Amino acid sequence: MSGSTGIDGFAKRIRSGKSGGMISAWIGIPDPLFVNHLAQEAFDAVVLDMQHGVWDIASAANGIGQGRLAGKPVVVRIPVGDFSSASRLLDAGASGIIAPMINSVADASAFAKATKYPPLGERSWGPTLAMNHTGLPAATYLATANTETVAIAMIETRAALDAADDILGVEGIDGIFIGPSDLSIALSNGAQLAPDTAEMDAVLKALITRCRAHGKFACVFGSNGERAGELLKMGFDFVIAGADTQQLRLGAASAISAARKVQAG
Repeated sequence: MSGSTGIDGFAKRIRSGKSGGMISAWIGIPDPLFVNHLAQEAFDAVVLDMQHGVWDIASAANGIGQGRLAGKPVVVRIPVGDFSSASRLLDAGASGIIAPMINSVADASAFAKATKYPPLGERSWGPTLAMNHTGLPAATYLATANTETVAIAMIETRAALDAADDILGVEGIDGIFIGPSDLSIALSNGAQLAPDTAEMDAVLKALITRCRAHGKFACVFGSNGERAGELLKMGFDFVIAGADTQQLRLGAASAISAARKVQAG
């Protein structure tokens, strides 16, 4: 887990504030080979989405392995409140965990306890695959795991926004991930899905400022590549440039369109 680059330098890089802005793939299709294909591209990391995607523990563990085989760190978004899975996925070699719907200090504390070994938390011992991936002996893994993996709390509700400073202040929470879609729904009381507006940008900028004040990093979901670029310019440390299904269908649509254009010409 040593070094500042590569898979096992991911935590150090994202914490440093000097990452240059990382771009990650986002995969909900539960096929580890799909991870391998996207990991061949110039993404800095891969996120497996267990909340709205259809990964289970076994397929996610294999997805983590495929990502690492391709040279990329893998972060997993767990289902809401599934903190027991968080520790299991770290055992499988995930570089970080994103927890959705962290709305309070209590939520953040429970998440941190599940992902950090004592004295920060209560993570249970059993990182067999993680040690296989890293090549570290048990004593070294135990001594370094809390700093070499990251726990990322999602801010996506009005309650979470109001408690952002308190959540960021929880020891063991390394950064936040903002879900602009859910946050836009929450702030409009269900009236609109509007993640890419000037109003949302003001909220995002304010949250970046709060992260900087606490010395923690800021992540966000971008609806497409162009939006991801805007978010990187805004100052985010880690962005998503659209989901796998969107990229798959856009690629297919582009190929079909090109074929029909040549045919017609």
